[in-house]
Amino acid sequence: MASIIKADDGVVSGVTGITSTADNSGILEFQAVNQQVSMANVTGAMTVPKGTTAQRPASPATGMIRYNTTTSKYEIYTGTEWNSVDTTAYTYEIQYLVIAGGAGGGVNRGGGGGAGGYRSSVTGESSGGGASAESAFNAAPGTAYTVTVGAGGAGATADSTPGGSGSNSVFATVTSVGGGGGLGAVGNGASGGSGGGGGHDSSGSGGSGTTGQGYRGGNGNAGQISGAGGGAGARGEDGSETGGSNNGADGGVGVSSSINGSATFRAGGGGSGAPTKGLGGNGGGGNGGDDSVGPVAGSTNTGGGGGGNRSTTPGAAGGSGVVILRYLGAQRGTGGTVTSSGGYTIHTFTSSGTFTA
Repeated sequence: MASIIKADDGVVSGVTGITSTADNSGILEFQAVNQQVSMANVTGAMTVPKGTTAQRPASPATGMIRYNTTTSKYEIYTGTEWNSVDTTAYTYEIQYLVIAGGAGGGVNRGGGGGAGGYRSSVTGESSGGGASAESAFNAAPGTAYTVTVGAGGAGATADSTPGGSGSNSVFATVTSVGGGGGLGAVGNGASGGSGGGGGHDSSGSGGSGTTGQGYRGGNGNAGQISGAGGGAGARGEDGSETGGSNNGADGGVGVSSSINGSATFRAGGGGSGAPTKGLGGNGGGGNGGDDSVGPVAGSTNTGGGGGGNRSTTPGAAGGSGVVILRYLGAQRGTGGTVTSSGGYTIHTFTSSGTFTA
C-alpha cells in the first residue's frame, strides 16, 4: 500500500509517520530540494474544500482556496478578503428538450395530426424518430439565447386540405420542426416533425417525419379509415391495421423524458376519426372523433397531434410545444420557470422568451 506522503530523499525533518524508502510512489511527495509537496505521480483531479459563503473559515490565512457552492465559483483569500476566481469565459453544458407544436387533424373520417418534432440532449435518453440523444449545448455566461415555443396547428375545415402544421420550437441553434397535418377524404398527410395521417378515399400516404425528430403518419385505407398521426416514438397506425372498417387508427406514441425529474411522455400523434374513434398516442396526442364525441386537441405543451374528426366539422388542433433546459449545480442562468431536481437547475419555457446563461 502506497504511503500518503513519501519523501524523495527518505527524510523529512520534524515530520513523523513517513516511510523512509524513497520511490516517488506516494499520493503526495515531499521534495526536500525545493521544500514543497507535489502530486507528481498522480492523475485525475484534486478535490479542494467546498462549502457555502457562510461556511468560510472563521480565521482564514492568505492563499487559502476553496469552492463556494453559494456562488458556484472558486475563491482565494488575499489576506484581507475572499476574491472569486474569474471563470466567466468558461462555457457550461446545458441539456435540452425542444419540442415543436403538434399539427391539427383532418375532417370526414379525417387523419390524425402529427406530433411536433422532438429533439433531446438528455444523457441516457432519446431524441425522436429513434435517434440517440444529441450533444449538450455549450452556453457562454452572460449570453442571451432566444427561446421560441411553437404553437399547435389548427384543425382542418375541409376534407381536401390537411390540418394546419404546428409551428417550430427553437432554443439558440436547435430547431424542432412542427408536426404535419392529418388529411380527410382525399390526399396525403402533410410532412413535419412527425407526419400527419393520410386520407381514406384515395389510400393517401401518411406524411413523412423529420430524421432525428419523429415518425411518419399512417397511410389511409381506401374507402374506409384514414391514417393516424405519427409520434416522436413510433409511426401512426395505418387505416388497414385497425381490425375493421369502423375502427379509427391510433396515433404513434411519444417519447418519455425525465429532464425535469419526473418521467413524462410527450409528442404523441393524433388518432383518426371513425365510427369507433382512433386513440391519441401516449404523450399528448388527441383522440379522434366518433359518432357521439368530437375529436380531442393535442395536450398543451406536449407537442401532441390533434385528433381527426368523424364528421365534416373541423378537426382538433394540435398541442403547443415546450422547451426545457437543465444544467448541473446551482442556478446560473435566467428565464422560464426555474426549479431544481437531482442536482440540476431546470428552466421550463411554456411560452417564448429568452434564456440568459
